[in-house]
Amino acid sequence: MLDRTLNLSAPAPFGRTDAEAAGWAVSSAPVAYPDAVAAMEARAAAIAEGRAGELVWLLEHPALYTAGVSAKAGDLLDPDRFPVFETGRGGQFTYHGPGQRVAYVMLDLTKRARDVRAFVAALEAWVIGALGHFNVRGEVRPGRVGVWVERRAPGIPPREDKIAAIGVKLRRWVSFHGISLNVEPDLTHFSGIVPCGVTEHGVTSLVDLGLPVTMDEADAALKASFREVFGAVEDVAPPLASGRG
Repeated sequence: MLDRTLNLSAPAPFGRTDAEAAGWAVSSAPVAYPDAVAAMEARAAAIAEGRAGELVWLLEHPALYTAGVSAKAGDLLDPDRFPVFETGRGGQFTYHGPGQRVAYVMLDLTKRARDVRAFVAALEAWVIGALGHFNVRGEVRPGRVGVWVERRAPGIPPREDKIAAIGVKLRRWVSFHGISLNVEPDLTHFSGIVPCGVTEHGVTSLVDLGLPVTMDEADAALKASFREVFGAVEDVAPPLASGRG
């Protein structure tokens, strides 16, 4: 099975050529999905035009489903359960909600590398590095998007569950959308969709794995791993000052 981890001991393999720090913002209150998308669109356009710097925006959403550009109608199993939003990111259906850390990544690849595959691999390595802070081995698999963990227990066949989703879009070589890491979401909420079109595997979270990780601890791990993969960050205010728009 494929394990595409990057060498995190190397200095910022997907860092900026000018070593400029990316902004790092955390919203303390849940953010409505349409507000987040509007803020991302505006920021990505400003980055492309040289009017704003890069930004990584960490937040939580109210419970909802999103449909990526490859979503199949039949994979929405319970359309009346939560609001459903069509989105321009790659991928299929996914769930966002409380207890899940969403990180929207607005990076200028003209300042890093115009290589989409390398960028996705860097996002995977970022998540895998963050999971490593909690002694969780995250892996990627051919034909499956996101980051997975293999679960083994005596007397039970091994299984693989998804712990993080990745879905991005590029416009003028500026990225937006990003990753979602399951810290402590209600995993039953995933039953309203076929997550990312995969039926033979399940979903998990750090807490489901028996790790009582707080959102602040997850954020700290994400920040440390981001520095290793993408380079320096500096704390800034979120795009929506109240967190809700």
